[in-house]
Amino acid sequence: MSSKPAIVIDVGTGFTKMGYAGTDEPSYLIPTTFAGNPPEAKPGKKHGLEDLDFFIGQEAIAKQKSYGLSYPVRHGLIENWDQMEKFWSQSLFQYLHCDPEEHNFLLTEPPLNTPENREQTAEIWFETFNAGGIYIAVQAVLALCASWTSKKSASRQLTGTVIDSGDGVTHVIPVSDGAVIASAIKHIPIAGRDFTNFTMNMMRGREKMPTADALQIAMRMKERHAYVCKDLKREILAFDASPVDYIKLYTGMDRVNMKTFEVEMGYERFMAPEIFFNPAIYSGDFVTPLPDLVDQTIQACPIDCRKPLYNNIVLSGGSTMFQNFSKRLQRDIKKLANDRIKYSHEVSGGRIPLAELDVNVVSHKKQRYAVWYGGSLLSTTPEFGTGMVHTREDYLEYGPSICRHNPVLGLN
Repeated sequence: MSSKPAIVIDVGTGFTKMGYAGTDEPSYLIPTTFAGNPPEAKPGKKHGLEDLDFFIGQEAIAKQKSYGLSYPVRHGLIENWDQMEKFWSQSLFQYLHCDPEEHNFLLTEPPLNTPENREQTAEIWFETFNAGGIYIAVQAVLALCASWTSKKSASRQLTGTVIDSGDGVTHVIPVSDGAVIASAIKHIPIAGRDFTNFTMNMMRGREKMPTADALQIAMRMKERHAYVCKDLKREILAFDASPVDYIKLYTGMDRVNMKTFEVEMGYERFMAPEIFFNPAIYSGDFVTPLPDLVDQTIQACPIDCRKPLYNNIVLSGGSTMFQNFSKRLQRDIKKLANDRIKYSHEVSGGRIPLAELDVNVVSHKKQRYAVWYGGSLLSTTPEFGTGMVHTREDYLEYGPSICRHNPVLGLN
């Protein structure tokens, strides 16, 4: 058993969060990006150092003109294992400055991750990094752990519906007593990157924005000023009546001509987050609103699980941080559920009792980094180091198959 603190690494589609267990926030937050030259990019004599010629995070973005920029993770799943191994390597030695042999590691995985991916992860961490021990945790379970900090969370339970929305994908995941109900999981191919692109395109339609900085400007404006409105039609009418009360300005300097510029953010403030509730304004391929998807997810679960799943809907990820998001979501889900109860009461001729369902959407201070913070909490428990972590000795004796199953800390 390692005496040094565990290290928590949460690799997401857009960003990777990493740091030591027991802290409130990750020590490092970097883009999950990779920049490196392919083998055929440098003809001629090889010197044996080509594998070291790569960059990750912000450095990769800065080098994208001379190196090929790529994203090893897509929709939460690792697509390029070679790049991911190099990404992990620099994360350990360039950022965390740790000796992997002396630490246990808590790694996160998306819902419906395959057992083969877990084995591949185990091989890299034990064969390449010689890690002291690893534990692969489902992101939704960690998000439930993080929700214990909320005043709305009555007890330390591991039952609830997790809405995890980051940069690349949004998942709705039901969890009962720490076990994910895999058959009911649903996902939305819309998340933070789509909101940023939507904001950028609307702003560029009427403003002159520097092309090189347009995406970053849209992201900053979205994060600072976007909010969820109660009613879209009324909000548009209110904006038209007094736009000066809504418009926000961004002032910057064009890196090309070194001239100062200003851009305005208007309708985008409430139109971008509205995609969650009216996705048809952005995509014709996916038109199911998020409240409907949450309701469908819970209805697909066993009947005895549904009430606690409605009662503990937990938000996780940066794209759930919009002002008033939790209030609007709770209102819309409650209306869907209670309308169905009312209909059943009428159709049954009064035999089914008319009783309102308690719908509770939990928002908390650790919401942005909920998965990482949940991992930080979990890896400080006594059970983590003794009964949950797969050690290097276990790996050498049984092989990578030991990571196909990762026991869950059962707290009620």
